[in-house]
Amino acid sequence: MAARAGVNWGKWAVSGPPLAYLIVFFAAPTLIMALASFRTPGDFGGLAPLVAPDGTLDLNLESYARLAESTAYAEVFLKSVIFAIVTTVACLVLAYPLATLIAQSPRKYRDLLLLLVILPFWSNFLIRIYAWMIILGPNAALARGLNGVLALFGVEPVPLLFSSFAVLVCLVYVHLPFMVLPLYANLEKHDRALLDAAQDLGANAWQRFWRITFPLSLPGVYAGAALVFIPALGIFAIPDILGGPNDTLIGNLIKQQFLETRDWPFGSVLSIVLTVAALALAGLAAWIGRRGSAGAARA
Repeated sequence: MAARAGVNWGKWAVSGPPLAYLIVFFAAPTLIMALASFRTPGDFGGLAPLVAPDGTLDLNLESYARLAESTAYAEVFLKSVIFAIVTTVACLVLAYPLATLIAQSPRKYRDLLLLLVILPFWSNFLIRIYAWMIILGPNAALARGLNGVLALFGVEPVPLLFSSFAVLVCLVYVHLPFMVLPLYANLEKHDRALLDAAQDLGANAWQRFWRITFPLSLPGVYAGAALVFIPALGIFAIPDILGGPNDTLIGNLIKQQFLETRDWPFGSVLSIVLTVAALALAGLAAWIGRRGSAGAARA
């Protein structure tokens, strides 16, 4: 019995701090946000008193009704999903060959290549965004070169900054390492003997990739897609700085409700919708991943 008690204490010593962290910084704030969504906005922002002057609890569904009455919020959310999907797909297309290159490089170069991938994290997030304002600015070499080529074909100059293009470019730039690292961790473990055996059986490079490499890398693809899609879905700083008036995403709406409009109950409703949607999409991706793994195992 003493030994079993010691093992249990050991488990709690290992799992207790992360569990406490999740409860304090994730579960408790989510519960507070859920309760705030049923409150009434205060006269000067924030939340009205929970207990009304007549002694009753001031809880209602007005914020949820406001969300259901207008389609504008659904349109913004759909736009956010589209931006997140495009960002995820672009990161996958760019990260896969890069992760493959790192995984197939000699070991003495891998650490250096991985260092170059994570090097942007050493600088401030906002500084990296403002750097793209210089790169995509109207007087930058990129804009001048592109508009110079368009002028040759009689096309009017196009603005790169404060546009959906600028938002997507920066979203891909910021989230690309989150796709490269899981893919590298997966590709680095692949057994080269499988590819050699397929080659001996007459499979060309394309067939070896689609029949062996890509199916084995699906766990890395799913992990990278989750790490990119979920943050990209709720981001607000990049659209705020680089986007135009039509590039407002769900994260910008939530920020506006809390910091500008100061309608905390409606901001909480939007946050709950975003959280539930992200969890549902993550669960769907995990379900698809398990079905794909089970199908590959049966095959």
